[in-house]
Amino acid sequence: MAGSVGLVETETVRLFTAAQPLVLVSGATLGPVDVAYETYGRLNADRSNAVFICHALTGDAHAAGWHAGDRHPGWWDNLIGPGRPLDTDRFFVVCANLLGGCQGTTGPSSPHPETGRAYGLDFPLLEVADFVTVHRALLAHLGIERLLAVLGGSLGGMQALQWSLDHPEDLANALIVAASSRLTAQNIAFSAVARRAIMSDRQFRDGQYAAEGTMPAVGLAIARMMAHITYLSEDAFTAKFGRTSQFETRRRGFGIDFAVESYLDHQGTTFLERFDALSYLYLTRVMDYFDPFARPDALAAVEQRPVNHLVLSFDSDWRFSTDHALRITRRLEQARLPVTFREISSAFGHDSFLLADPVYHATLRAFLDRALEVGT
Repeated sequence: MAGSVGLVETETVRLFTAAQPLVLVSGATLGPVDVAYETYGRLNADRSNAVFICHALTGDAHAAGWHAGDRHPGWWDNLIGPGRPLDTDRFFVVCANLLGGCQGTTGPSSPHPETGRAYGLDFPLLEVADFVTVHRALLAHLGIERLLAVLGGSLGGMQALQWSLDHPEDLANALIVAASSRLTAQNIAFSAVARRAIMSDRQFRDGQYAAEGTMPAVGLAIARMMAHITYLSEDAFTAKFGRTSQFETRRRGFGIDFAVESYLDHQGTTFLERFDALSYLYLTRVMDYFDPFARPDALAAVEQRPVNHLVLSFDSDWRFSTDHALRITRRLEQARLPVTFREISSAFGHDSFLLADPVYHATLRAFLDRALEVGT
């Protein structure tokens, strides 16, 4: 019977230093760079059962199990554990907080080594390829030369795609879920409004709010509220809230009159407890500029060493619709790479990739089981 991995701890390792810094795609350098990560399951004798999980925009290293005192398990706990699709009795699973994050890995809220204050807007701009560079350094630290698979949803799927294109020698399989290879103007527009809400908040203080003891709470909450609207489908909102009033007696005004308003307000408020505004700025900007197939030689490396790809979308996801998944699939097919595409029917929009949908989970299980059978 499927179960949880139980109590887990997040570990932190310093992978780059001031003397040996991380060199970014832009040419800028960072050091020191600390990375927070968790592992689940056991690495087998020939180190061939490792699966790397890449998290989405507001995720972290805590993908499964429980921390002491947690009210909720890791963000992908329904997928990872004994007997679950990513079965930790058979797979060794690694998940790391990505570069630029705010849950233990170096990011714009980390102290600048020269000033001791948070980097703020002095933190360099990042690219998805920079995330992959750090992930690869973590694998070297763990003594893993080749992965059975890389799996990610949304921004995590972008990382999986980038990894398979740039370093196909590192992995046998890439599972890309509810992701895009290039954001549309509409997607960029959503993030632009979110960033404007944060940076227009009086407490943003040109990015130095931490040093000044403030926080752009209003702007960050609004950014989260708006983003959350895009993560659910209209059908999901209707089924969950309809036009239900928040109070038994309708109180007309400009407060929280409807249940959906209360829900969004809650999402914005709780987000403040776990996420940093600067990370939100930097990571959304990474997504805006992601366009790996724009390079003329984008597929050259993976053509020489093919990676098996699984590309999944959800029919109610209007943020990264099936058209996004098909664009990825067609580019991989044009290079004669082994790729499997499937659209999953779900009423829950973009957030479907986080949920325990039976067909979705069965698809992942089948692909991962086959991957393990074939090996690295």
